[in-house]
Amino acid sequence: MPEGPEIRRAADRLEEAIQGKVLTEVWFAYPALQARQHELVGQRVTAIETRGKALLTHFSNGLTLYSHNQLYGIWRVVPTGKEPDSKRVLRVKLSTADKTLLLYSASDIELLDANGVAAHPFLNRVGPDVLDMKLTVEQVRERLLSKRFRRRQFSGLLLDQSFLAGLGNYLRVEILWQAELAASHRAEDLSDAQCDVLAEALLAIPRLSYRTRGVGDENRHHGAIFSFKVFHRAGQACERCGETIVKTTLSSRPFYWCPGCQK
Repeated sequence: MPEGPEIRRAADRLEEAIQGKVLTEVWFAYPALQARQHELVGQRVTAIETRGKALLTHFSNGLTLYSHNQLYGIWRVVPTGKEPDSKRVLRVKLSTADKTLLLYSASDIELLDANGVAAHPFLNRVGPDVLDMKLTVEQVRERLLSKRFRRRQFSGLLLDQSFLAGLGNYLRVEILWQAELAASHRAEDLSDAQCDVLAEALLAIPRLSYRTRGVGDENRHHGAIFSFKVFHRAGQACERCGETIVKTTLSSRPFYWCPGCQK
């Protein structure tokens, strides 16, 4: 499943195609939303925000389209008037004079006002987004050491969207390798120096994955052109200490780690 960096890059592509342009056609698959299509025609997309794996498409009249791709949803950008053949079920169409955004297969879609966004159960449940550039290392460190999270083992904590939104399995693996920590550790067990290193990695690794581009990289994963240090490298030598990287299962996900330097 795509993680925060992949979702943010998808949002970037959607913004580039449609932001600031007048909507000429709006279509929803669900009858409850069809009754509101007219509220968006003639409006503009002002921004597309990510909150973990949810997208918030903000319109110039103050409304927001909430969508969560879950396992199968996918957004496409196509030239207006050239809707492609697809076996997927179309859920949303947002058209401008030259570009159209199509959302296929997703089932979690709502049109909200500002109060609806503020009260939304999923948005209230998720933590700060690691791709929100206003989020600082100091804030992450404070959250890590809070009563709510400091006794949680990192194996589960780094998959919990209520801790930090946008994290996922490959990021969990790479963050813990970067911080030289085993998955069984908890924040309350760490020294101040270890907490500092982990808080830095919790932002630096997802943001590196988001920024990095390239082609032909053998470590391509979900479109993240990113040099994995341990993920998918079981049986290979750790570049830091030379020990053999091990694969196991944690929280029902494949987990890769180096027993030589992740103590």
